[in-house]
Amino acid sequence: MPEKVVPGPVSDERRIREAVCIHTKKIFDSCKDKDCIEDLRVYPTRGCQEVIDRAVSVKAGCAELLYAYIDVEPVTFNRGFYTVDVRYFYRITADAFVGAARPVEITGLAVFDKRVILFGSEGSAKVFTSTGKNCGSDIQGLPATTAPTAVVESVDPIILGMKLVEVCQCHHHDNCCEIPPAVCACFPEELVTGGDVHRLFVTLGQFSIIRLERDTQLLMPAYDYCMPEKDCDCGCDCRQEDPCELFRKVQFPVGEFFPPNHCPAPKSVEYQDVRGCC
Repeated sequence: MPEKVVPGPVSDERRIREAVCIHTKKIFDSCKDKDCIEDLRVYPTRGCQEVIDRAVSVKAGCAELLYAYIDVEPVTFNRGFYTVDVRYFYRITADAFVGAARPVEITGLAVFDKRVILFGSEGSAKVFTSTGKNCGSDIQGLPATTAPTAVVESVDPIILGMKLVEVCQCHHHDNCCEIPPAVCACFPEELVTGGDVHRLFVTLGQFSIIRLERDTQLLMPAYDYCMPEKDCDCGCDCRQEDPCELFRKVQFPVGEFFPPNHCPAPKSVEYQDVRGCC
């Protein structure tokens, strides 16, 4: 009797049971990028702006990617290609030094716009689904356009530099835009966009992957139905189990007592310096 097929690498001895047609998203085009975003203005909260106006210097903290707004539009002069406009919203934290006192943590918002052109093929079919809840007024999954779906994968950026500048010395373009309510809710106070004495600028290193996908049907080999083999633990009898017996099953945390002798080599000196703050 042949060995039972389970998810994972498949050997040549196992037979394919049947060919099945599945509905999934196919990636038509994708790209990866490493952006160095220089002198990006930080819009602090009102309380933090008062600290920045009295600060003599700042020390970089961490950057967190809060949200990415994505817009897809067809390229008129090249059929099948689309522009993908991405607007990243970051939460920036830093330490501001006011005189000889201890540093004060400040936080603010930074915004970065990016555009790429990818191939997404063409399609004119209107897809209807039965997911509607209201039989009278609900439109069942009618797409607004036939454009492909854009997916953006990004990690939290690395702060490569930060500086404090007098307003009279600023020659940077102010790219303040409409901020989504969900992003504003990530800050305890309203954000300040003007009337300041000092302005904060940050340089970020951003890694991202952008791809265009479309719904499609693919013919795939199938071996069998995927039935879980592992039993579910910690049911109703878990409370009656001996706690000492449960503790014996926990692996001893050797790494907590003996730190590793080697660490992965950093990609660059700048990466090692700035990433350690997080």
